[in-house]
Parts: sequence; structure tokens; C-alpha cells
Amino acid sequence: MTVPVPSLPLLGAALSRRTLPLHRQWLLDHQRDLEIQDFIEHTLLDGDAEAVADEIAGLLDGYHGRLGLHGPFWGFRISTEDPLVRAVVQKRFLQALVIAERLGATQMVIHSPFTTWDYNNLDAFPGAEQKMVGRVAECLAPVIVRARDIGCELVIENIEDKDPSARVRLAEALGDPVRVSIDTGHAHYAHVSTGAPPVDVYVHKAGSALAHVHLQDMDGYADRHWHPGEGSVNWPAIFRALAVASPAARLILEVKDQANLMKGVDHLVALGLAR
Repeated sequence: MTVPVPSLPLLGAALSRRTLPLHRQWLLDHQRDLEIQDFIEHTLLDGDAEAVADEIAGLLDGYHGRLGLHGPFWGFRISTEDPLVRAVVQKRFLQALVIAERLGATQMVIHSPFTTWDYNNLDAFPGAEQKMVGRVAECLAPVIVRARDIGCELVIENIEDKDPSARVRLAEALGDPVRVSIDTGHAHYAHVSTGAPPVDVYVHKAGSALAHVHLQDMDGYADRHWHPGEGSVNWPAIFRALAVASPAARLILEVKDQANLMKGVDHLVALGLAR
């Protein structure tokens, strides 16, 4: 009896309208996961966002893969105490969800509210984490309703998170359609520079809540967004963890040098970890 060998996970990419044409055929050949990153900018959200979305839609003619957006994040936290700032956060996310619906995107990345300071201090104040979760829930309430209506997951990406489980608890408290994202470089920074667990532990702690991964390499010192193979991230350990925890998660190469995306792709393929 022949035992079927599971296929290797399929790599996707985070691109902009300027770099998408460079890798269009690579995406189309296997209908790879794609994350559009243009709409993080408030100037675009307040400007020609719909025209840019239509331009991107034209570039995606023939694409039927899983499409996502990186949501806006500059200048705010989703746990803000200030109701005026909360209104801004809601406006930015709702603007981005208009674009998600226009493009047919089914996932949007948002940034975690947890900081290194929180790791050391939330437990010092009884109920502090619960209060933070309450503020996030209040802030995201209309965003979650809108995302659910258009069939778009919200995935919470680790930024300064030192506790791999904090976002998992937050996503569980917020409910559908909120799930978890892991950025490998952010997690490796937290491990090397702040004493957090290694990246594969982040994956295991997320478990089936993990729906999205940013794949980027770095040295543990700064948020480099290097190609896989250029830093010290332990890729075999991460992919072993992914195979157990969440094999269907979107695997998105998020590198600064998008034009040379294939450097990282070729490295992971050569290691026998992905295709």
C-alpha cells in the first residue's frame, strides 16, 4: 500500500501595485496567496483608493487565489483609550474594508495592541488585560460587523508581542471573523532582543487560530524584512510547526526588496520546505 505524501505548502507574497506586475505570472501559475499592501497609507485611503483598487483589479485579471490586504496601522493602536482616536481607527479600517470588498479580498491584517511594556506590567494591575480586550472590542465592533458582512477575516499580527498567546486570547474574545497572524521576523526579534520564546513556539501557541503568516528573515536586532536565508530565523522549525498547527494558513513572503522576491522563494524551495 502506497502512503500518499502530503504536498509542500504553497508560498504567496505581499506586493504593491508597482511590484505585482513583476511576479504576476508566478502568482497565476498556481493561484498563490497574495496580500496587497498599498492601502496602509492614509493619503491613499483619503485620495484615489478606489481608482488604485481598480488598477490592481486589472493586474489581477485571471487571478482566483486567496486575496488579502494589509490594513492601515500608522499612528494608532486598536486598544486606544481615547474615543476621538477610536473614531479615527474605525474610519481607517472601514475605508480599507471598502477596498477589500471592491477587490474581493477575504483577509485583512491588523496590528496587535500588545507591547513589551504590557508583558511586564499588565499582570501588575488586576484586570488590566481584560480592560484592554474590552477597549479593543469597543474599537473594532463596527469593523468586525462590516468584515463579517463581506466575508473578510481580520488577522491580528504580532508586533512587539512577547507573549505568544496574548493575541490568541484576544482573537478568541473578539470572535468570528477574527483570527491570528504571525510575522516571523517580529517574533524572532522578540525572541532575541526581549527574551520571548522562539518563533516556532508562536506557531504552536496560535494553533488552529493561525490563518496568516508573514515570512521574513532578520538578525534579531531590527525589523529587517530580509529575504529568507539572509538572517538567522530557523525556517525548518517554523515549517515543522506550521504543518502541525495550521497547514492551511496563508504563507506570505513580506520583504522590503519585493523586486527580488524569488531570492527568498528559492531559498525555502531549496530547503525542501515549500513550493
